[in-house]
Amino acid sequence: MDTSLRIKELRARLDRIRAEELELEAELCALETAAGDTPRSGSNSDRLLREEVRRYSRQLLIPEIGIKGQLKLRNSAVLVVGTGGLGSPCALYLAAMGVGTLGLVDHDTVDHSNLHRQIIHTEASCGTSKVVSARTGLSRLNPLCRVRAHDVLIDSLNAKEILQGYDVVVDATDNAATRYLINDACVMLKLPLVSGSAVRLDGQLTVYNYNGGPCYRCLFPKPPPADTVASCSETGVLGVVPGVIGSLQAMEVVKLLTGRKASEAASMLLFSYSSQPHFRSIKLRSRKATCAVCGDTPTVRELVDYAAFCGSGPNDRAPDWNILDDPRQRVSCAEYSKLASDGGHRHLLLDVRDELQFDICSLPNSLNIPIDRFDERRGELETAIGDLGGAPVYAVCRRGNLSQLAVQYIRNKLGYDNSYDLAGGLVGWQQEVDPDFPAY
Repeated sequence: MDTSLRIKELRARLDRIRAEELELEAELCALETAAGDTPRSGSNSDRLLREEVRRYSRQLLIPEIGIKGQLKLRNSAVLVVGTGGLGSPCALYLAAMGVGTLGLVDHDTVDHSNLHRQIIHTEASCGTSKVVSARTGLSRLNPLCRVRAHDVLIDSLNAKEILQGYDVVVDATDNAATRYLINDACVMLKLPLVSGSAVRLDGQLTVYNYNGGPCYRCLFPKPPPADTVASCSETGVLGVVPGVIGSLQAMEVVKLLTGRKASEAASMLLFSYSSQPHFRSIKLRSRKATCAVCGDTPTVRELVDYAAFCGSGPNDRAPDWNILDDPRQRVSCAEYSKLASDGGHRHLLLDVRDELQFDICSLPNSLNIPIDRFDERRGELETAIGDLGGAPVYAVCRRGNLSQLAVQYIRNKLGYDNSYDLAGGLVGWQQEVDPDFPAY
């Protein structure tokens, strides 16, 4: 048999096996959830199995762990909220180090754009539930770890029920609404919270609501304006950065479970890799007496609507704007494609992303003038529009948000009304016109 043909057959067979495994894992997760499977915390077992001694022998040699510490890990239950860039390394290490019960919460599916940093997932997992994919990987890594998957969107109605029974909660999420939700639920249930974040080349790590230390609201009583919060889907993140922070989150969990954290003062760890790896620790004040949730006279006694509180939803995706007064000022990608294919349709396609994003991909014959440089390059923009002889301008960006601001600028500041937004941007172009276009 031809070698290349045999390779294709084996790969196809392997893909079918992996797909079947994911389907079985999903069914098992659903059945366990329906059966009311609960965390196994506080076991009275005081002996390690022979297999546990063999597997964790290198940890047992550490004075800070030993038999007593390993038993504490084995008899504990930890909940990781988010199985993405932070949750992946954190969950992998917690399972590998012998945490007895590991809960996973996520309601997203694996996407190809996740794989450079979300190392618990594989190519074969794309399109499937993240918690199912993560559970499959953890079961392969350490069958002694009991993994419970919560394939749900955590919210004010189910958060307390989900967190109940766990000893430590890990916030590995990427949005303000869920951070406040998890914090408040942990305060109400008296659970320590290990919180991490990562974006671009920077990250931070804090343990909240522990040993008299502050909760998240003590430091950030009010959420920042939604339009000032940058996520990795908009600004990017180097894959290893959440790996560093997620691994440190796992370390903090181990210290909490074994009692080593009790002697440490509350602090926030900042990490940056802009020039060379740099860590900086900031000492935090104790719990704030006037805090709305953990203070002496709390005003937040029940979980609230956190999307309304933060002005943004529970995900890291950039919201779709709709700020143009007249819907006729927007054209669909499919409509523009028909117009552009007509050689007689003279127009200007203005790409308003920054140069870095423009280098990733662009539509043919587009002029790149970043929107944050419109004032600086106004003369160039006016010349390009003046050369059109009244023909239309179509503004495009990644998702169709900044391009709307560009249309407003061209219409209001330059007085050129024959300008339109390409709705959906380049992502829409991939979805509506060219599935092979490398949108990001």
